[in-house]
Amino acid sequence: MAFIKNYIDQQTTRRRDFLLASAYGLVGVTAASNPLAAFAQQQGKPAVAWSYRDRNNPYWHAIASGGESFVESVGMKKSDMVHLLNNGSSQKSLSDIQAFLSKTGGKAAIACDANDAPNCRPIVEAVKKAGGFVSTIWNKPDDLHPWDFGDAWVSHMTWSDEGPAEQTARALFTAMGGKGAIVGVGGIAANNPAVERLNGMKKALKDFPGIQLLDYQPGDWSTQKANQVMEGFLTRFGNKIGGVFCANDSMAYGVLEALKADGRKLPVVGYDGSPEAIDLIVKGDLLATVFTNPHWCGGITAALAYYAAIGKFKPSAEPKGHREFYGPSIVVTQKDAADFKKKYISSTPKYEWTDFWGTSGGQIKYGARA
Repeated sequence: MAFIKNYIDQQTTRRRDFLLASAYGLVGVTAASNPLAAFAQQQGKPAVAWSYRDRNNPYWHAIASGGESFVESVGMKKSDMVHLLNNGSSQKSLSDIQAFLSKTGGKAAIACDANDAPNCRPIVEAVKKAGGFVSTIWNKPDDLHPWDFGDAWVSHMTWSDEGPAEQTARALFTAMGGKGAIVGVGGIAANNPAVERLNGMKKALKDFPGIQLLDYQPGDWSTQKANQVMEGFLTRFGNKIGGVFCANDSMAYGVLEALKADGRKLPVVGYDGSPEAIDLIVKGDLLATVFTNPHWCGGITAALAYYAAIGKFKPSAEPKGHREFYGPSIVVTQKDAADFKKKYISSTPKYEWTDFWGTSGGQIKYGARA
C-alpha cells in the first residue's frame, strides 16, 4: 500500500505544477493555442475537443487517452485533440467550449462531460447556436434530451450506476459478516453518478438490517478530500467503523491512506476500475470496484461527435436508443481481478470506433434517482 501515499504526493505535486503552468497559460488548452483549428480547416475536417475535469485523475486520463486513440484513427495526431480542462468548474467548462466554438467558427466536434447536470443545457445550446456537434457523458437533467436539439446534440451516454454500486455495497456488507457499521464517502452532490451510487448503497442496506450507516459525506471525487473526510470519521467514530463505501477509486485511495495512518485495515470498495484499484484488489487491499471502460468511452464519444459533424450519419434519423444510452459496466472483485487486469489493463483492447452502439447497455431509463 505504499504507492497510495505516493499517489497522494503525486497529486499534490501535479497540482502545484498545474498552478504554475496556469500562470503561464499552459493548461486548459483552447483552440487559441492549439494548431488543430488551422489543421482541421486545411484538411476539411472539424476540430475535435474533449472537455473534462482533470487529466491527473486516472479515470479522466483514460477518457482523454481514448479520445486521442480515436483522432489517430482518422489520420490526426493525438496531440491534435484539444483538451478543455475545467478543473471541476461548470463555469469554466462552458466558457472554454464557447471560446473553442468561436475560434473554430463552429466547425467543431466536441466530446464533453458538463461537470454537473444544470450545466448541460447552456453547453448544448451554445454548440447548436454555433453550428457545431457535441456528444456528452454522465451529467444532464433527466428532462433534457438530444432529440430536442436536432442534430447538434449527437448523443448522451451515462451509466446505470445504481445496480453496480449496489453490488459493491453487498460485497462490502457480506465481507463484514452482515453486521457492524460503515461510513461512506461520496462524489459531488449535483453529479448524477454520485446520486446513483449513493442510491445503490442505500438499496443494499435494506437487505442488511445488521449494517448501520454512521455517516456519508462528500469527498468531491478527490483523493485528498476523501483522506480528510476519513480522518474525520476515524476521530468521530473510531473502532465503530467496520467498512467504508467509496463512490470512486480515487477517493478510496485517500481512505486507505487514512486507515493505514491509523493502524487499521478495513474492507473498502470503490468505483471506476482504475489500474491502481485493480492492483489493490489483486493484493487484497481493496474489496471491489466497477469498471466503466473509460478508454472506450472517451474514444466513442469523440467519434460520435466527429462522424456526425462530417455527415457519416444523421443523428436525428437515429432511434432514441442511439441518442441516449448506457455504457458498459463490469464489477471487479478479487476472484476475477487478475484475469481482468490481463484483458483491460496490461493491454488495451483494439476498438472499432465506428461501432458506436456495439457495447451499449440500451436506452436510458429515468425515474431511478431519488
